[in-house]
This record gives sequence, C-alpha cells and structure tokens, in this order.
Amino acid sequence: MKNTLHNDYLDSFLDNIWAEQGLSKNTLISYEYDIKGFLAYLQKHNILLTSVEQSDINFFVSIRFSKGISSRSNMRLISSLKKFFLYLLSHNIIKKNPSEDIESPKKTKSLPHTLDVDSVDKLLSAPSLINRIGVRDKAMLELLYACGLRVSELVNLKLSQIMMESSFLRVIGKGSKERIIPINDYAISFLKKYVDEYRSDFAINKKTDSLFLTNRGKEMTRQSFWNIIKKYATKVGIHEHLSPHTLRHAFATHMINNGADLRVVQILLGHNDLATTQLYTHIAKNELKEIHCKNHPRA
Repeated sequence: MKNTLHNDYLDSFLDNIWAEQGLSKNTLISYEYDIKGFLAYLQKHNILLTSVEQSDINFFVSIRFSKGISSRSNMRLISSLKKFFLYLLSHNIIKKNPSEDIESPKKTKSLPHTLDVDSVDKLLSAPSLINRIGVRDKAMLELLYACGLRVSELVNLKLSQIMMESSFLRVIGKGSKERIIPINDYAISFLKKYVDEYRSDFAINKKTDSLFLTNRGKEMTRQSFWNIIKKYATKVGIHEHLSPHTLRHAFATHMINNGADLRVVQILLGHNDLATTQLYTHIAKNELKEIHCKNHPRA
C-alpha cells in the first residue's frame, strides 16, 4: 500500500511539472526513472516518504557511487529528488525538505589519454628519413612533442614564428594569446633539416610563410596531420586510443613525471587555469602507482 501511495505522489509530480514546465518526454522519463529508484530503496528499508532524512538520500547516493554510477548520473538524480521533494513540500505532503542542503557531486573531468615514453619513441621514430615526406612528418611530430603544442597551433605555424638560432618558438594560442616556447636540440635539428633541405620542394607558392605544407603546397590542416599520426601509429603497432592531442598530453605528463613545476607546464601549454594543468598530475600519480604495483615486492 505504501509503495502504491509513493507512486501516486510520483505520478502527480510528473503531471505537475509537465503541465507547468512543458518538459520533453525524455526528460520526464529521466525524472521518473531516478525517483522510482529512490522510492524502491525506501520501500526496501521500510522508510516512509514523510520520514525521509538527508542521511537517507546521502546513503542512497553513496550506494550508487559504490556500484560505479557516474557523477553525472548522480547529479541528475539529486536534481530530480530536489524537484520532487520541493513539490511534496509545496503540497503539504511533507513538513520539511530533506534534500534542501544536499550538494550535487562535482562533475569529474575525465583524464586525457596519453602515451608512455616507449610508445612516444616508437611513434616519433616511425617516419622514414629518406624522402621529403618523412622528414616533414618527423619534424612535425618532434616539434609537437617537444613543445606540447595544440595540433591547431602546429599546423598554423609560420616560418616567421621560428627563432631557429635561439631555439625558440612563438606560438599564437587560444584567444590570440602569444607564448614563447623553447625547442630542444633534437627537435630543432629535424626542423632545421626540413626547412633548409625540403620545405622549398613543397612550396609551390614561393612567397608562402606557412611552415608545414602538403604535397600540393597548401598549408597543412588538422585533419591531414591527424591522418599522418594514425598512419604512423598503425605502422609501429600502437593500437590504443589516440586523439589529435595525444602528444600534447604526453608532453605534459612526462614533464611532470620528471619533476617539472606545475606552473611552468601551465605556461608552456598556454592554460589560463592551473586546475586544467593539474589534471596531468593525476595521470602522473596513476602511472607511478602502476609502476609501484609492478615492481614493489609487497604490492
């Protein structure tokens, strides 16, 4: 009988928000699914809807977390329950709102995927250096990893942005913000080889200032370079998930793993918010944990 009454309240609530807010069918189904799950929990533990405490909601959410239900889903659940209990309060079905002081769990940011050092070495060693295509691709891959560039920043580079003698790069990043990045000796050697020996072969328009060019003499595009990365990944047997920013993520993670200051990495990546850069410390910690588990005799 109690469960039937609870469902009656739920049906009234859904009818009310549909009439007042004109919500879509899918949204109403989501509300119903979330609240029904909580009502089933109350039924199982013999808890009256009129007697629900904040602790009951918190415990239900913790059970969901322990089952691997995501923060996003639990955020939606709490939002549904808040609306439901507010409706019950406004209709004098309950005397206090147990969800009033409950905060939604923060949405967790997924960690960017990265490659370990050995995989990066394989990928960067994949281009053949016996032709102009291989030298161009090698220079692009090395520069991307050496400087932690966004792919858009790499393909939009101009010759005038390269300070070859001092081994620095001037990058125009998001929001037209400029940053200066050092280029290591290894990357600069291949960049110099490409510029001095092969770039003119690509430059059908001799006046173009674009650094990296396609076979047709056009500026390299993001999609074209993404296809290059996938081609070399397949060649060396890297089958794990890659993204256009995989080498940028690897740059940041490997820098932090080797002791780089977080704020230095933030500057090199061009992040406005340090919290964005801090994601890479989580990756570093995860890698250290894996190494520890593999190598410690008591792990």
